[in-house]
Amino acid sequence: MSTETDSNIILRVAAKGDGVTADGRHVAFSAPLDRLSEEGGLIKGPHHVDPPCQHFKECGGCSLQHLDDESYAQFVIDRVAYALEGQGLSAGTLHPPQISKPNSRIRASLRAAMMGKSFKLGFSGAGSHRIVDLKQCEIMRPELFAVIDPLRIFLKSVARRKHDMNVEISLADQGVDLCVKNYEPESLEQREALAAFAQANNLARLSVDNGYGPETQWEPEPVTVTFNGIAVALPHNSFLQPTVEGKAALVAAMLETVGDTKLVADLFAGLGTFTFALGDSHKVYAAEGSRDAIGALKMAANLSDRQIFTEHRDLFRRALSPEELNRFGAVILDPPRAGARDQIAQIAQSDVPKICYISCNPASFARDAKQLCDAGYKLDALWPVGQFLWSTHVELVSSFTKA
Repeated sequence: MSTETDSNIILRVAAKGDGVTADGRHVAFSAPLDRLSEEGGLIKGPHHVDPPCQHFKECGGCSLQHLDDESYAQFVIDRVAYALEGQGLSAGTLHPPQISKPNSRIRASLRAAMMGKSFKLGFSGAGSHRIVDLKQCEIMRPELFAVIDPLRIFLKSVARRKHDMNVEISLADQGVDLCVKNYEPESLEQREALAAFAQANNLARLSVDNGYGPETQWEPEPVTVTFNGIAVALPHNSFLQPTVEGKAALVAAMLETVGDTKLVADLFAGLGTFTFALGDSHKVYAAEGSRDAIGALKMAANLSDRQIFTEHRDLFRRALSPEELNRFGAVILDPPRAGARDQIAQIAQSDVPKICYISCNPASFARDAKQLCDAGYKLDALWPVGQFLWSTHVELVSSFTKA
């Protein structure tokens, strides 16, 4: 009996991470070619490996650690291909996926709280609000994970019962940037203790936010991130690509799409990941809705010799019109997970020759791609990117040309 007709064989991994049998049953934490036994148990197949982390299944961060490299790469491809298929689309060329390596994540969001008599700091549990107290992490950069234990000790000393704190942690040029939310120092001693903690752990910046915006407590020198040799100030709560390797894969695909086009629009530009990657041979218009992000991009552009024009513009409320878009030889857009429905509607009516759409959500991307293709654009190529290793979160870069 072939695997395709054996109803007890896991054939593939679905979008939410469950294995799927030939007759449509979903089985959590199963891998392709695993088999269901007569008793309903799981017999592991050749693609099922031992998860490297002790928190697997308990932690909500890495639900696919039981997949080997081959089947995880196939999952990343399938997430993109099936989303397109649902809209009746396919890419002219579907490139092999670029998968980030373990211990490469440069940003993370954690929770902390006093739970009974113990204090916990870590990710949320799988499908729950409980906190998994992190003792191991196979995705974070070592520089980030090294802060976890001392941070747990410090936060326990200032924690209040039934009072959750959120921790945003990322890696900047100067080191670890850390922000504790839902917390405010209650005395001069606590503020001094924060500064002492930051200094002892060589933090680049330490901030607190009690609901009124981040307040910097420690920043020996201005915190920056560097894009293509250009240092850009890093505002609080800024978006960064989660891995250096993943960012490089996105940038390489973008550059291949844009080619030697001289006048380019970068929409949802953020801090300028793609704006600065284009180099000084391009003239770039960069639009972004976050005032802090576009301000940092503009300042860095002014200090460089790049030909960059910036605009603070909410593209959800005021999308570029076809007349504005037609000035450009290529348009790059990297919207949030919801996609860019309104801006895509304007692009679909334009005559822009090249579109590079970078997406962190295959479903919203496929919806927007359908609108472009219906308007006469051709989906030439697509690059799947797995920056969120062992998770169901998949990103991509796509290349469209006007047919």
